[in-house]
Amino acid sequence: MAANSTDATWSQADSEEPDGKSAKKKGLNLSFNKRIVLVMLAVSLITVLSSIAVLSFVWEQHFQTYTRENVQRVADSTADSIAQGYKASRGDWYSGALNAASSASILYDSINVQVRDENGSIVYDDSTDKALGAAAMKESSGNVAKAAIDVDGNQVGTVFVRVHGSDTLLTQTDAEFREKSYQAMIFAAFIAMAISVVVGVLFSRALVAPIRRITNTAKALKEGDYSARTGMKGTDEIARLGNMFDAMADSVEQNRKLERRLVTDVAHELRTPLMAIQSTVEAMIDGVFEPDAERLETLNSEVRRLSRLVDALLKLSRLESRTKPIERQKVDLTEMLSAVVATHQAYINEEGLNLEFEYDPHVYVYGDADLLRQAAANLISNAVRYTPEGGTITITARKGELMGQISVRDTGIGLTPEEAKMVFQRFWRADSGRARATGGLGVGLSVVKEIVDQHNGWVRVEGRPNEGACFTIYVPLYTSESEKKKGSRPRFGTN
Repeated sequence: MAANSTDATWSQADSEEPDGKSAKKKGLNLSFNKRIVLVMLAVSLITVLSSIAVLSFVWEQHFQTYTRENVQRVADSTADSIAQGYKASRGDWYSGALNAASSASILYDSINVQVRDENGSIVYDDSTDKALGAAAMKESSGNVAKAAIDVDGNQVGTVFVRVHGSDTLLTQTDAEFREKSYQAMIFAAFIAMAISVVVGVLFSRALVAPIRRITNTAKALKEGDYSARTGMKGTDEIARLGNMFDAMADSVEQNRKLERRLVTDVAHELRTPLMAIQSTVEAMIDGVFEPDAERLETLNSEVRRLSRLVDALLKLSRLESRTKPIERQKVDLTEMLSAVVATHQAYINEEGLNLEFEYDPHVYVYGDADLLRQAAANLISNAVRYTPEGGTITITARKGELMGQISVRDTGIGLTPEEAKMVFQRFWRADSGRARATGGLGVGLSVVKEIVDQHNGWVRVEGRPNEGACFTIYVPLYTSESEKKKGSRPRFGTN
């Protein structure tokens, strides 16, 4: 009901918007298919219009040139006819010499003919427009042609022919050719736009199909089907997007599995000591057990176990939230690690394990001594937990070119490459070690990873099943520039 009410509210709000805004929203709400088709249609239309404009300009230039040549031919032929008449009339303009000019005017309705004698005086003009005289004097005028009237090698006058339109003196064939050319261009424009629409539809469908597949896969993941994948193949951008999406889906599915396992592990870790505490307390209340030192020690042991779990989770949470900045300073890694080894010597011997400590003298790093001590202690505890009696744990402090190294190698149950990728997940433990009574909380290595990350370092994991494992922490060495770069976070590597 709440959802329906919300939808109704939004619908009412949309209906109350001005028509302009509502129309604008509808105009923008186009599918990807329609957008591609419209874009291709627009590109096609622009191309066609540009082509028509260019062709029209070229054709007009051609026909204007063609018309000027025809007008010039009329002027030349009229001048030749006038010259013959002028010669026949023995130099008298008005004794039939101008008949050719009159005939040209009658033959072509769209031209005006003007004849001037050798002195420039007008002897014939069939136009009442006095501007013809001025126009005829302009030899560069595009609508005026002139021809000399030569008699026996002497110029006795000049003929001027003025055209009133660009279609003047075009034959019917010429006019039909030009008209059909424009019709053909318009027809080609419609065909090009139709083809662009068809190609746009096909192209958009081919382009949208993989996008729709990714969308459907995302929808399936949203609805809880974590096995949904796009299954896309190829090397183009969309195929790579589909591959990355599938990789993301794999990660999501894996994280969901880890989340379910996390909930199960947390419930298991909390339930075991709580059940022990509850059963012991109930037995003491019912009088089955006496509240003696042994029973109280059992309760205390389980309470401490709960306390360790909660404390580990709180430490990890604080490190990840980074509410408390780490205090970086110059730390002698060898000296710090020697103290950690000394405090764990008895614990390692009690478990029936051998301890070896190898180190370079005075490996100075730049970091938080307490956090680095905790990270080393967690690695040692992890090695002890998964190494059977009689095994060996080797702890090493080394100095590299840029990084100080802490290595903890054991001869325990080891791990596979797949397990090495998961080892820093919260509550994750190797299946073979899960059944061990000494199994830990599964949080220690997550704490190590977060500590090293905050020191701008990384952790490398190596190992093989039943051959042991080696965890190596890399922390930046201390240099004279370390204090100056205290606020910066350079990255020296990746996990």
